[in-house]
Amino acid sequence: MDPHLRDLRYFVAVAEELHFTNAAQRLHIAQPTLSRQIRQLERQLDVVLFDRNQRSVALTVAGKELLSGARKILELWETTNSSLQEAGEVLRVGLQSTLGRGLLHDLESASGHRLALHAAAWTDPSSGLAGRQADLALVWLPLPDPNRYRWQILRTERRWVLLPEKHPRANQEMIDFADLLDERFIALPAEAGAVRDFWLGNDARNGRPASIGAEAATPEDRLEAVGLGLGLCLLAENNVPMYRWPGLTARPVTGLPPCELAVAWRADDTRPTILEFGQRAVSGGFAAPPAIPA
Repeated sequence: MDPHLRDLRYFVAVAEELHFTNAAQRLHIAQPTLSRQIRQLERQLDVVLFDRNQRSVALTVAGKELLSGARKILELWETTNSSLQEAGEVLRVGLQSTLGRGLLHDLESASGHRLALHAAAWTDPSSGLAGRQADLALVWLPLPDPNRYRWQILRTERRWVLLPEKHPRANQEMIDFADLLDERFIALPAEAGAVRDFWLGNDARNGRPASIGAEAATPEDRLEAVGLGLGLCLLAENNVPMYRWPGLTARPVTGLPPCELAVAWRADDTRPTILEFGQRAVSGGFAAPPAIPA
């Protein structure tokens, strides 16, 4: 079986970083997964691509040869794929869970392009941009490696907290985040990075670490964890209806900066279609309203 483009991307990342952990972070995957894929690629090709020891990673002669060819193959594919996308006027938009799906039709109308959905997991905070499964993404800021991306803010919203109806503060009209600092919170997966920190409210904790009651990889996991009393979780205001569940309620939180929904793309993607999309999406009526006072 011939290697997939994904295998070549993984190989090039390791070859350029010469460090499996750094390459895994660059690809937004787990390091054991990357090591396993490289070993599988070596078995497929029946060659050793890297000399490994406890202190260093180096390319073998075969690895150097593959690196040259792999770069050319990936470059050719990106050029070809870009041409296909532009010819078909179909742009792949990355979304996490149900985030933004209600906006997809409106964005399509505002941008003048046909859009295809790429469903991204919460373990990928770039929603498919980093792995090039998506041309654009609807994401909550902040993005990982912000220098790698460009974005336009579509909407600014207050953050709310989801909590059990029996919680002592559930009857308050609004809750000050300072009163929640000692509470346990439901965290996104560790791979979510800066986005995980944001939804733990770390930007308002003054360095005080959050107490993690559980991790959740899907909205359903979040609902179950809060329902079981494992912790609270922060939500965007417009996502609150997604989390209506017997025994749970949500309240707006003061003392937190608002969250920002953005349409994002890779900084190295300079196709006129992509740059035009960002501008037209905003001018088409999705410009962010003024920031909500925290």
